[in-house]
Amino acid sequence: MNRLRKGDEVIVLAGRDKGKRGKVLRVLENDRLFVDNVNLVKRHTKPNPNKGVVGGIIEKEASIHTSNVALYNPATKKADRVGFKILEDGRKVRVFRSNGEVVDV
Repeated sequence: MNRLRKGDEVIVLAGRDKGKRGKVLRVLENDRLFVDNVNLVKRHTKPNPNKGVVGGIIEKEASIHTSNVALYNPATKKADRVGFKILEDGRKVRVFRSNGEVVDV
């Protein structure tokens, strides 16, 4: 079970976008993820009329390592670490380390 999932709200801890908040768009297998409007890079693309691609400079998100982000805790309004806990019914859920509140509903 991963600590971060698609749709989670995270805060960037390190890098040029430190302090920014955004939703996780995609999680890759090698501990990297894409966050909405974070780590934006410019890509120069050639036009391709056969595929209908317009050329120019396109700004898009690049991947960021999971160690550089932390899950946003709405109760404390800060970044928080994630732990795991097994409930009475046998489900394994993610919990915030600071207050023990369950992340997954």
